[in-house]
Amino acid sequence: MIDPLTLDQMRILVAVADAGSFSAAARTLGRVQSAVSQSIQTLETTLGIPLFDRSHKTPRLTEAGRAVVDDARALIVGAGALRARAQGMADGVEPELTLAVDAMFPIPLLMESLKALRGAFPQLPATVFTEALGGAEQRLRDGAARLAICPISPTRQDDLFAEFMTRIVMWPVVATGHPLAALSGPLTREALEPHVQLVLTDRTSLTQNFSGGIISRQIWRFADLSTRLDFLLAGFGWCNMPVHMVEDHVAAGRLKKLEVADRDEFSVPMYVMHERGRELGRAGRWLIADLRERAKTCPNAYKSAEGRLSVAAAAE
Repeated sequence: MIDPLTLDQMRILVAVADAGSFSAAARTLGRVQSAVSQSIQTLETTLGIPLFDRSHKTPRLTEAGRAVVDDARALIVGAGALRARAQGMADGVEPELTLAVDAMFPIPLLMESLKALRGAFPQLPATVFTEALGGAEQRLRDGAARLAICPISPTRQDDLFAEFMTRIVMWPVVATGHPLAALSGPLTREALEPHVQLVLTDRTSLTQNFSGGIISRQIWRFADLSTRLDFLLAGFGWCNMPVHMVEDHVAAGRLKKLEVADRDEFSVPMYVMHERGRELGRAGRWLIADLRERAKTCPNAYKSAEGRLSVAAAAE
C-alpha cells in the first residue's frame, strides 16, 4: 500500500501554520486556496486527527496540530539534507569522510581545517581516529578509514599510495626537576643511557618490534602521547616530543630542551595515505589541500623543510 502522506502536504501544513491562514499560505505558495484547504483536509483524514480548530474567524492549530507541525518541519529539513547529500555524492563527494591521524599531527591545525570542511560540505558526516605509530595506517588497512595522515611504517606495502605532506619537528625534553636537566653542555649517549626513556609502543604489528631511536637501558612504554606527556612532566624520564606539544611547557619552565651531542634537530615526515586504486572524493581532496595551506603558515614546529629522520623518531 502506498503511504498517502506526502512531503508536499508537510510543506503546505507548515506554510499554513507560519502564515496564519489558508488564504495567506496559498499566496505564499502560489496556489489557490481551495487546493491548500483540500490538502490539509486530506492530511487530517489520513492522520485521523484534526490539525486545525475552524470554529474561529481564522483556523488555529490544535494541540495535536502543533505537535504534527514540529514533526513536519523536521521531515522537511531531513528531506533537504537527504537531497543535498545525494547531490553531493553525485558530484563526487564521498558519503562519509573517515580519517585516521597520527597523534603527533597538530590537532589544533586539524580542527581548524575540519571546521572549514564543515562549512564547505555541511551535510558530510565525518569520523576521526587519532592513533600512535602504526595505528593510523592499520585503520586504513582494516577499512575503518578511507584516508590516513601518518608516518610510513617500515612494513608498508605497495598497496597504499603515500604522498608527503609535512614534517613534525621533535625536541628531546625532560622535566626541569629531573637530574638530566641539571647537566650542562651537549649530552652524550653515555650520559643519557642510565636514565629512563619514555617510549611510544604500537598496538599494531606494523612497528611493534621496531627499536629505532631507543638510547637508554631503561625504558617505559606508553600507548599514547598524552599519557607520555603527563609522565614526562612528572619527572619519570626523558623523551623526544613534538615541538607543538611541549614548547609552552619549555617556555613556562616546566620542561627543559636537552642538547644531545652529535645529533641535529630532527623531524618526523607525515604522509597522506590511501588505498591504491581507490581515489579520494572531493571532500578528502579538499581537506588535504586545506591542511597543506595551513601548514605553510604555521611556525617551524611543523614544516615542509627537509629533516633527517623517519620512523625512528616516532619510537623515541
